[in-house]
Amino acid sequence: MTSKITFLDESVATYVASHTTAPNELEQRLIDETQSLPHAGMQIGFPQARFMAQLARLLSPTTVIEVGVFTGYSALVVAQELREDATVIACDVSEEWTSVGRPFWEEAGVADRIDLRIAPAGETLAALPPGMMFDLAFIDADKTGYLGYLEQLIPRMHQQSVVLVDNVLWNGEVVNDADQSDDTVALREFNAAMMRDTRLDVALLPIGDGLSMITLTR
Repeated sequence: MTSKITFLDESVATYVASHTTAPNELEQRLIDETQSLPHAGMQIGFPQARFMAQLARLLSPTTVIEVGVFTGYSALVVAQELREDATVIACDVSEEWTSVGRPFWEEAGVADRIDLRIAPAGETLAALPPGMMFDLAFIDADKTGYLGYLEQLIPRMHQQSVVLVDNVLWNGEVVNDADQSDDTVALREFNAAMMRDTRLDVALLPIGDGLSMITLTR
């Protein structure tokens, strides 16, 4: 197993992996199946998944929003921690990738907690009922869309809402000025915007590929 913390020394990353609760058998099978697919690197590492699962357990959210599902690993680990009346609104554009995760959701008995919506995430978020609030959100989709997704989510936050944003260190490329690719520039701009936004309280955590935890300021 690997922590997928690529910007750490390999021995430290291995230590992180060996001192984090391992995936359960079902989660590991989904990880393994995903690793055999193209773009497998988009799957989050299991230490990040464990952090998200523990956070969901502590928050006991009723409404979770996930922007970017891929093969459904993060949706699975979070949904397993939810009450039966809670819902993960899972936004993705790919029937192909999300179909990989659906049988695992079914086997875990949490498919009824995951409301998968295949459409551009911006459209799905815009179509949510007025006044719908969420308790936990996870953004892990197209990097150039991050700021827009967060702006759509902010009006739906309450004081206990938490937004997690993935890949904010981008394998360390955010500090490499020579990298001017669209995704890297978008992530730099996102991180800078978080620091300017007085509505938000941000903790950028060196988990996975960098994970920002965002709440409203008090």
